[in-house]
Amino acid sequence: MEQMIIQAISGAVGGNIAGAAAKDQSLGTTGNSIAGLIGGLGGGALLGNIMGGDVAGAAADAAGGLD
Repeated sequence: MEQMIIQAISGAVGGNIAGAAAKDQSLGTTGNSIAGLIGGLGGGALLGNIMGGDVAGAAADAAGGLD
């Protein structure tokens, strides 16, 4: 559950950053936040399916093996 919250928040922030960088493509603060939120959740789900499930857990396991 916390992964989805992190994906949503980072997506919303990323959407606003992208909107600020491309002023002519901006949807406004609310629109950029909603588009980023949807993109963050969708991208996280897609990446999870491609990587085979728990992306954060896999990254933690890989980092733990570098002792």
